[in-house]
Amino acid sequence: MPIADPLSPISMRTATISSAPAPTRSAALLAPGFRFHPTDEELVSYYLRRRVCRRALRVDAIAEVDLYKCEPWELPGLSRLRSRDLEWYFFSPLDRKYSSRSRTNRATAQGYWKTTGKDRAVSRGARVVGMKKTLVYHSGRAPRGTRTNWVMHEYRLDDAELAQSEVPQDSYVVCRVFQKSGAGPQNGAQYGAPFVEEDWEVEEANGLVLMLDVGDDDAIDVHDQNYLEYNDLLQVSSLISCFLKHA
Repeated sequence: MPIADPLSPISMRTATISSAPAPTRSAALLAPGFRFHPTDEELVSYYLRRRVCRRALRVDAIAEVDLYKCEPWELPGLSRLRSRDLEWYFFSPLDRKYSSRSRTNRATAQGYWKTTGKDRAVSRGARVVGMKKTLVYHSGRAPRGTRTNWVMHEYRLDDAELAQSEVPQDSYVVCRVFQKSGAGPQNGAQYGAPFVEEDWEVEEANGLVLMLDVGDDDAIDVHDQNYLEYNDLLQVSSLISCFLKHA
């Protein structure tokens, strides 16, 4: 049975590396060896900037969740990606506590996220593009809450970046959530979960949707080898089609 080229015609905006039907919005299972570990700069300059500017993302890997209406242990089930790597990424709206926008409400139904340490600048070259805030989840009510091992890195665009993007306010952040001890990653660690063969006995999971954006790439370095180019997608598609024909 002939296999249609999933990336033809050229103007097609989305493609999925899978022979299964088009994926839904549920969690996609990453193939062995694939990891979603964006750097701080990539999270801010590419993912967050495109989200606040309402531009398409090449990889639809980050779910939008109101993090402050969820408890941290509920978040893994809301992730766009299903992986044994115990860190999860989300876009979240900010809930300002006061009209002056000087403070943010980070209380959940059963606890609250408390800032720890100073905000750190996220830079792209010599230019500051965003800020990174570290928060720790406490169960109970402030100031007598009990500290847990749930940690969140909250990234926001710098004011100058917001002005350049013509966005009136920092209404969205992108967050990395993980557990600092136990089976999860240490703070700031980069790692990969072990391969478990049983996960791949039935390969009917959703594929990861690749958004083929042919617009300008002002937020990324198109010469960076870490970015997936259109020709790379064509080669992958060709290999998959060849494999399916001879399977």
